[in-house]
Amino acid sequence: MDCYLFMQKDYLTQVLFSSLNLTDSLLESLEDAGFFYCTPIQAATLPLALNGQDVAGQAQTGTGKTAAFLLATMHHLMETPISEEAVGPWAIILAPTRELAVQIHRDAELIGRYTGLIFSAIYGGTGYESQRRHLEGGVDVLIGTPGRLIDYFKQGIYRLSNIEVVVLDEADCMFDLGFINDIRYLLRRMPPADQRINMLFSATLSNRVMELAYEHMNAPQVVRIGSEHVTADKVRQALYHISAQEKISLLFGVLRQHEPKRTIIFVNTKRAADRVTGYLLGNGYEAEVLSGDIPQNKRLRLLESFQRGSLPILVATDVAARGLHIPELTHIINFDLPQDREDYVHRIGRTARIGASGDAISFVCEEYVYSLPDIEKFIGQKIPILPVTEELMLEYKPPKRLDRRRLPSPGSEHSRPGRTQRRRPVNRT
Repeated sequence: MDCYLFMQKDYLTQVLFSSLNLTDSLLESLEDAGFFYCTPIQAATLPLALNGQDVAGQAQTGTGKTAAFLLATMHHLMETPISEEAVGPWAIILAPTRELAVQIHRDAELIGRYTGLIFSAIYGGTGYESQRRHLEGGVDVLIGTPGRLIDYFKQGIYRLSNIEVVVLDEADCMFDLGFINDIRYLLRRMPPADQRINMLFSATLSNRVMELAYEHMNAPQVVRIGSEHVTADKVRQALYHISAQEKISLLFGVLRQHEPKRTIIFVNTKRAADRVTGYLLGNGYEAEVLSGDIPQNKRLRLLESFQRGSLPILVATDVAARGLHIPELTHIINFDLPQDREDYVHRIGRTARIGASGDAISFVCEEYVYSLPDIEKFIGQKIPILPVTEELMLEYKPPKRLDRRRLPSPGSEHSRPGRTQRRRPVNRT
């Protein structure tokens, strides 16, 4: 499995993972994957978290936050003794979206493959009984979205009384999606904040996020990496002022001009996603819709195809804007300019991941132009305006009708490894 947690070498620090006194099983997995040096957010937060301090970390999206909290979590679990009668889960990682929970789970299994820890991904939309059975079999680290975690908790499928580590990922998105009451419900049923390690990571640490941190964490150390640059340094941003009626024509002109290898086209509504995808399919482009009402199994399969490179274009609502690790994503096109300034940052942060470069092109029409001043103020710069030339305005064929039949469900989304006692590294053969 490819790992997108620690990427281009030119973005790394001189801090070696081996200098951080990580438990041996974690160093083995890092060495096997060829990772030796920390990214800036890892170098700044890991020494704190490994020392048992709470951390609120901010860094540009795609800079290795996931690896930072996974390494800190697993190190604590592997190094902290437990009583014979105690039962897990011992750690819980909360994510705002199903896609992000799945991604974190995959990364956890890669980093923790020699630890013997059992990880479980819990999220809505699919796999209700299989996830429940996996929980009933015993879990060390829970990774999931708040709604289904609360569902299983209320049924008594697992307990929160022995939680030692709590991670809240993409906290600002938790607010945006209305999950904060659910987060507080879970936190209040765990041991007190001073009896656990608490980590909060996000691309932005707003006032409301910090209020949550100070309410439910134990004197967290605040770490901000690259805070003077809200957007990634190597994203080439540009915009076109265009009428809403002409955006389809411009889209085909931009695609022909740039010839992108892998592209996400962001829209603000599900209806717009279907419309844009229909035109792409009708004009010879292979594309799929990624939105909240797509069945979960199909959404995961689309993301896998896109990450592998077999699907070149995704037309997405903001469900895809947070936390996804997609290699070689060359272009982001905001077909609709987002109405929220932070959504703009998260959208364009899908490209130019850790030292790479990428293009973020926005179409600014009369319907969504009103958010432009707020976006530019937030990112601290004016987005360069490109001219809409005659060569860019292409004629196009009618849209193709989308096939909305559901794909057959794949098998169980999790394979259950044999139960291995916590704290015992797995010996390699």
